[in-house]
Amino acid sequence: MNAVLLAVLVMLILSLLRVNVVLSLIIGALVGGLTGGLGITNTIEVFTNGLGGSAEVALSYALLGGFAIAISRTGLPNLLVDKIIQKVGKEGETRKKGLSKTLVILSLLIMACFSQNLIPIHIAFIPILVPPLLKVMNELKIDRRLIASVLTFGLVTPYMLIPAGFGQIFHQILADNMTSSGLNVDMQQIPLAMLLPALGMVVGLIIAVFISYRKPRDYHQSSEIIETETVSYSRRGVLFAVLSIIIALVVQIQLDSMIMGAVAGIITVYLSGTIKGAEADSLLTDGMKMMAFIGFVMLAAFGFGDVLKETGDVEVLVSNVAEMIGNNQALGALLMLLVGLLVTIGIGSSFSTIPIITTIFVPLCLELGFSPMATIALIGASAALGDAGSPASDSTLGPTSGLNVDGNHNHIWDTCVPTFIHYNIPVIIFGWVAAMVL
Repeated sequence: MNAVLLAVLVMLILSLLRVNVVLSLIIGALVGGLTGGLGITNTIEVFTNGLGGSAEVALSYALLGGFAIAISRTGLPNLLVDKIIQKVGKEGETRKKGLSKTLVILSLLIMACFSQNLIPIHIAFIPILVPPLLKVMNELKIDRRLIASVLTFGLVTPYMLIPAGFGQIFHQILADNMTSSGLNVDMQQIPLAMLLPALGMVVGLIIAVFISYRKPRDYHQSSEIIETETVSYSRRGVLFAVLSIIIALVVQIQLDSMIMGAVAGIITVYLSGTIKGAEADSLLTDGMKMMAFIGFVMLAAFGFGDVLKETGDVEVLVSNVAEMIGNNQALGALLMLLVGLLVTIGIGSSFSTIPIITTIFVPLCLELGFSPMATIALIGASAALGDAGSPASDSTLGPTSGLNVDGNHNHIWDTCVPTFIHYNIPVIIFGWVAAMVL
């Protein structure tokens, strides 16, 4: 059996059985390495070396956590939460609960979308903003699977479509790898090509909101719900928070570095005087702790991905798919999308999937006669597939980190399974349509 298929299958089964995600990734990597003929010693070595490749990502997340904590000290998150609660009613008691529910959903959706492009703190806002709202959600009987779907939509769709922030990184990786594989790509083509796959995400969100999770759901009101620390907010503090966000965005775009963007944002908050020098170190440490688990999962995911690549079975899998396709464009588009889904859901990163699949997908698309726009749509959608639904993806780990502070939300069954169903299926359909019509 193909080592990639077996490794991903083992990892997913263990995750569905509620085995810790990091442990599932390590066991899956060992199974894949041994099946792929690497041997136990070489598998461990490759896995360990792969951890170093994710050092920049881990440091970025740690600093983004510190940046988020720094912003929280300005009082901006408390201001946002207060405004939402004022509109909803502190206990969720309002004559128009439907309107209140809509307000909560829209607020979190907007924040999630902004976190990818306009306010580049990625998932770091979730553990700060979501827990204080859980009591309100419980009063309104909002299904947390709906909130997980809303947050994941906001964490994935913007980078697929908008060439700014994380979207700029995704589009640049896509363009560079396609160009190096023999197809020159203009960055301006990517948003147009990704429009239909992104529309698939929109369809999935609509289904989740208006069909799947529209019914009320009761949750046990746990005393473990984290209340926001009372932080007084002033006009000066809020202004500096907004300024730090703008500076972080500009620095990230100009230097193409999330690390430098986060550092610039942190320094700006420090200069505001909101954070005293004596507590600066402890705050940054708290921010790193907040993102620590997600960082460990991403480290393990990189090691897992390196083991799969080292076996050579990724290329074998893609080559076998190419043989099955023949000259059938429709079948070829579908199988390429499924391979992308399998790879991404295994390693948990759409950004890392692009280099893995592009070297073979580009020649295959050219041979099958796909247009450049169709090729972009196929590879972009293939890479984005699986980011929603993967146990190792930050797009699912982030929502769980905020929704499970009271133990009422399971990572696999309440985040991964719902987001897998609602987003991957429509993106496959719309990605396939894009490949056939562009």
